Amino acid sequence: MPTDLQSTLALLTSAGIGLLVGLERERNPLTKAGLRTFALIAVLGCLSTNVAAAVDGAWVVAVAMLVVGAALTAAYVVDPATRVDDSGTTTIVAALIVFALGSLAAGGQRQLAVAAGVSVTLILHFKAELEGFSHKLTSRDLRSMLRFAVLSAVILPLLPDRPLAPSGPLAAVSPYNVWLMVVVISGVGLAAYVTWRLTLGRHGLVVTGFLGGLVSSTATTLVAARHARQGIASPHAALTVILLANATMLVRVILVVAVVAPAALPAITAVIGPALALALPALVVRWRGAAGAGSGDDGNYRNPADLATAVGFGAAYAAVLALAAWLETFVGTRGIYGLAAVSGLTDVDAVTLSVLRLSSTGALPVSAAATAIALALAANLVAKSVLVYAAGGRTVGHGAAVGFTLPLAALVAKVVAGAL
Repeated sequence: MPTDLQSTLALLTSAGIGLLVGLERERNPLTKAGLRTFALIAVLGCLSTNVAAAVDGAWVVAVAMLVVGAALTAAYVVDPATRVDDSGTTTIVAALIVFALGSLAAGGQRQLAVAAGVSVTLILHFKAELEGFSHKLTSRDLRSMLRFAVLSAVILPLLPDRPLAPSGPLAAVSPYNVWLMVVVISGVGLAAYVTWRLTLGRHGLVVTGFLGGLVSSTATTLVAARHARQGIASPHAALTVILLANATMLVRVILVVAVVAPAALPAITAVIGPALALALPALVVRWRGAAGAGSGDDGNYRNPADLATAVGFGAAYAAVLALAAWLETFVGTRGIYGLAAVSGLTDVDAVTLSVLRLSSTGALPVSAAATAIALALAANLVAKSVLVYAAGGRTVGHGAAVGFTLPLAALVAKVVAGAL
């Protein structure tokens, strides 16, 4: 009886997958395979697998799949009206996949078959969007994706997942872990970078500030400040981008913590959350003042998946991690706080990942890691204030300082509370 039930469920699952994909294909008036045909193809895949198991002959499945492919190919070849586009090729491939999913369901992999069926339907349905996406990508964007593939799929698996030394500061440094953090940071930045590139020339201040903050809050701040000084952007528009980019920096840190150290997320969110909330009032005021200012700046942000950038970040992360481990051993937690303050002036990612790594190994309490991250963020906001004054002039610099005051005060309060 259980076997009969499993077979029935497999058959129903196959039919459901075929109906789902067929429903999407039915929308094309030139298609040779619609709702019923796809459902029958999926059922054929399921039944042929059961027959193959009964007669102990895998050839049954192969022959059935060949028949399906040949029949659909012949149907498109003999009808000239279907040669106006490549929908026939897509339909044939989709039909073969549906057949395979029916076979997969019969083999007991129903959940995988359903997931794959939904994925196929989505790919078929969003044809226009996917084609538009590919047309908007430049060779530069494709190279960015390929570089990230090299970072994550080629280099990462080759690195040893063991400490550089059995003891001492280098015991906290694992080549695999260092590069994994490079992949995480590069992945977040690349996703934002590609999105920014795809919306180039028609994105607004909010999109510019948010995506720029994910790619590089420092670069975004510098570009916006310079544009204000040069008259390319109004002070309100520049400050909207600057304040949003640096608020996004706080969100980015929370996202990174959620990925690499989810156990520390509540403590880190309790530290960063108030600062993020207090950053919103000034941002809203500037955004409303910039209404009608037009699109955001189109600064030339550096590709975050660039190999030199990735290696540089990896080296910085490894150095900060080793130094933090040494300070924790020989100086104590206050030494890490000093490192966080200095490192945070230029970059918060390396020190954030370093203290999270020490926290995950038990070398540093989560509360101390949260305090160090808050200190790094506070130092970074102070440095950004100086940067905006230097690059954007008195008006924009004063506006940025005012906008940073409340979140900076919240971070300093958390630092004081955590250090006492």
